[in-house]
Amino acid sequence: MKISIITVAFNAVNTIEDTIESVVAQTYSNIEYIVVDGGSIDGTVDVIKKYSEYIHMWISEPDKGIYDAMNKGIAMATGDVIGILNADDVYAHTDALQKISEAFEDTVIDCCYGDLVYVSEDLSQDIRYWKSSIYDESLFAKAWIPPHPTFFVRKEGYERCGKFDSQYKLAADYELMLRFLWKFKLRSAYIPDTLIKMRLGGVTNNSLGNIIRGNIEIYKAAKSYGLGIGLNFLFSKIANRFSQFIKA
Repeated sequence: MKISIITVAFNAVNTIEDTIESVVAQTYSNIEYIVVDGGSIDGTVDVIKKYSEYIHMWISEPDKGIYDAMNKGIAMATGDVIGILNADDVYAHTDALQKISEAFEDTVIDCCYGDLVYVSEDLSQDIRYWKSSIYDESLFAKAWIPPHPTFFVRKEGYERCGKFDSQYKLAADYELMLRFLWKFKLRSAYIPDTLIKMRLGGVTNNSLGNIIRGNIEIYKAAKSYGLGIGLNFLFSKIANRFSQFIKA
């Protein structure tokens, strides 16, 4: 089974080397690694070139944002399974992709996800754990969401359900997982293990304004699919993210 890993980057020279090295260190070997850079001017491309022997495909060109870049990577991917590792995230341990491959040995499974830990900028301090759970249809209405960096999908899942909807600037990952799991009812597996270390301070968490705007998008996406939710859903999501912002 070939697993395609997509890293999207823009001016990420301070973090992307950690990301790439965490892919290179994986014990699972059947990996296709794709890097989609948005035309960085800070030395990111030099780091990408440094690791070119481990990167199967990479491009550096302007894009329309992070989700447009992710869609480019998905279109380039030839693996059986596709995962996305952002340029400021790393795999939590060297067996992360081995665990993913084992989950997909069950041919009934369309997608899987695990747990995530938010960490300090230098990766040395755990800030907050994001523990997920086995999927149940009622959970999205309770403000539940899997950690997107841990979300892996068979390639045919994207072919069937579509890619990221770029009308959402901050919450297209939420909309995609809602569409895949709730609308199209892809069959999922939960891996009770921390798969990703995620630095605090990404686009959706780097300001209170973005936390609010991102969660308004989440609310709109949920309503667009007829998910029966009230304003308490929105307040719950904002309070959750606000606590992360304060800790950061």
